[in-house]
Amino acid sequence: MRVEIWSDVICPWCGIGQARLDTALAGFAHAEDVEVVHRAFQLDPAFPVGTTTPVREMLRAKYRMSDADVRATAARVEGIAAADGLSPYRVTDNVVGNTQLAHELLAFAQERGVGHAAWKAMYRAYFGQGRAIFDVDALLAIAAEVGLPADDAREALSSRRYRSQVDADAREAKALGATGVPFVVIDRRVGISGAQSVATFAAGLEKGWAGRG
Repeated sequence: MRVEIWSDVICPWCGIGQARLDTALAGFAHAEDVEVVHRAFQLDPAFPVGTTTPVREMLRAKYRMSDADVRATAARVEGIAAADGLSPYRVTDNVVGNTQLAHELLAFAQERGVGHAAWKAMYRAYFGQGRAIFDVDALLAIAAEVGLPADDAREALSSRRYRSQVDADAREAKALGATGVPFVVIDRRVGISGAQSVATFAAGLEKGWAGRG
């Protein structure tokens, strides 16, 4: 059974949703027969490449949030993450930027069989450690953390050979009806939008398994 999850690496709900899906999979009786495939979905593909903006400033400008709103939102999300065992989980103490290159590295990692580990490393770097992930050197450091050869990872980023795959992932998500992320599709029969509860993901896995032909 194939479980596809569309996410963006700077989406705090995606990191939480991934952790909850992992927990549901850990308790799924047929987990050894499940293939998890990560797919790219950029929240802001038009963000200028090579530039970054503090998260707080982005939230104030894009969503017209006050400083109090930003603090309250961060506290809420960080509290939810902590309850799920994700701590530290920094929601606003970082910068945002274009995630195209990050997704290209993740596509390369998926091809090399360490896609899931690479996604977890990316979330850990960004939300857990407050590291920016928007330049080649930062991404190569993450590649090294999951055992990807430095020369191969650098070539994958410089050649941009995964760019079309990243773009295709986003188009496919929209064709399937995704309006945001995380977005999970189980065997192309069961769709789950958002960072739902572990129980909801578990029920989706059971439904997907029961519906196999």
